[in-house]
Amino acid sequence: MNSQTLTQNNRKYDARQIARFHRLRPWLGWARATTIVWNFAWFILGLKWDDLRGVAERNKLKRAVQLRKILVRLGPTFIKVGQALSTRPDLIRKDFLEELIKLQDQLPPFDNAIALRQIQSELGYPIKEIFSELSPAPVAAASLGQVYRGRLLTGEEVAVKVQRPNLRPILSLDLYLMRWAASWLSPWLPLNLGHDLTLIVDEFGTKLFEEIDYLNEGRNAERFAKNFRNSPDVKVPAIYWRYTSTRVLTLEWLNGFKLTDTESIIAAGIDPQEIIQIAVTTGLQQLLEYGFFHADPHPGNLFAMPDGRMGYIDFGMMDQLSETTKETLVDAVVHLINKDYTDLAGDYVKLGFLTPDTDIRPIVPALEALLGDAINRNVGEFNFKTITDEFSKLMYEFPFRVPAKFALIIRSLVTQEGIALSLNPNFKIVEVAYPYVARRLLTGESAQLRRRLINVLFKDGTFQWERLENMIAIARTDNNFDLLPTAQMGLQFLLSDEGQFLQQQLVLALTEDDRLHAQEVQRLWNLVKDDLNPSRVLGAAFGVLSQFSRERVAAILPSFPASGSVNSN
Repeated sequence: MNSQTLTQNNRKYDARQIARFHRLRPWLGWARATTIVWNFAWFILGLKWDDLRGVAERNKLKRAVQLRKILVRLGPTFIKVGQALSTRPDLIRKDFLEELIKLQDQLPPFDNAIALRQIQSELGYPIKEIFSELSPAPVAAASLGQVYRGRLLTGEEVAVKVQRPNLRPILSLDLYLMRWAASWLSPWLPLNLGHDLTLIVDEFGTKLFEEIDYLNEGRNAERFAKNFRNSPDVKVPAIYWRYTSTRVLTLEWLNGFKLTDTESIIAAGIDPQEIIQIAVTTGLQQLLEYGFFHADPHPGNLFAMPDGRMGYIDFGMMDQLSETTKETLVDAVVHLINKDYTDLAGDYVKLGFLTPDTDIRPIVPALEALLGDAINRNVGEFNFKTITDEFSKLMYEFPFRVPAKFALIIRSLVTQEGIALSLNPNFKIVEVAYPYVARRLLTGESAQLRRRLINVLFKDGTFQWERLENMIAIARTDNNFDLLPTAQMGLQFLLSDEGQFLQQQLVLALTEDDRLHAQEVQRLWNLVKDDLNPSRVLGAAFGVLSQFSRERVAAILPSFPASGSVNSN
């Protein structure tokens, strides 16, 4: 089996086949490993030498440039690592950060003649028979390919993405070495930190091989566009399938500003805070609504468009969550809101962070200590990095592990938070996430969400007035949240067969402890009265009631106790 056979006949990642190939050719692995170790050893020695001579401050820019060049020299796998680090201003010092940002779209291109020959051979037509215009040089070069700006003979302005040559053999060797290193490192890591480390490498390899299949990327783009077809905030480029193959992708050209280019965004009259809102909210929608998410949302793949929309590109690295996983994630949010730490620990078992045979009893108090005041704490003091930092401590004490799929989710969330931090250094992801989750639960578009809202509002059979107040208050911090449609949907649900249980529970809540809870109702009314003027409320109510029979509406009323039998004190 030669290198060509290994790479061309297998478009999907196969760790066992790659391992068999390289075990028979150990000189390839040793040569590559030596190159990697040599490059980083010289870099680390350089940093130490600067410290010893007291010139670290003077040489910091030089060392930052050196690191970027090392990553570029080592190729696509290491460029991907640098791209991820470039979105974390809270983890990487500024001089290194400014250089790593260049890895997003300022990489050296490969030979132009090779790229043009590849376009012709892949598409089966001469360049002039496809494009009326094509930039003489690439307008951007990324880790896996480079992009040309062109115009089809039919007039559409397009981006033409061409893959770097000999990419599969390079990736295969790097993944083989990473997997080998992971298998050796795992036993030396504390507790379960090393558990499934090779599976995480395999997940990364699977996604990397999907990313270099441009037919797969095109399908992903269309699926993503379908999910957000009704969103006024998201733009996805159209794919021109006639001019697309495994290694060449032709898609609609998008004009916009990189999310790290704050000055241009503000100069165009776009509010950076609104762009942050769109980025985080669409990220949550991908995870909790559609289950199909962009796993590589670095600033080179996201644009602020002149009309205020968010432009997404590069759909090579995507992943899908099962319905069970989505529901468990929502459950985890509900249990966090409810402070049900036993159930929350159970969610970690269902999601694979803990094995089914784990004794969760000692973990519950640790979760309570970690997250106990998360809901009550000011959202400005609570962010995703806080959670991940605290959990990293828990992983040393308890057998938590990171399932391979969640490594991508965590990377996606961390990257999005990093992008937002570059636009607003004071950004806290929970400030956007809380209103979104609260709004989703309050609107309850599906039966599953309505059940979860009931779980939030009732604890041990008792209605939690304060939770409802908090949730409405949090949801209203989102300027796009309109309480009236939510109230209309709630009334619709209350009058339906599905809502009969809630009817009974609300009656019990209003008359609980042999008193009418007028004070709690008054507090709720004070909270919402500015949003619910009488004419809008009556219109919405009549709209709902007109859908039901008189008998259905009247059926609720007899369940209320006589007013004379209730003490309102």
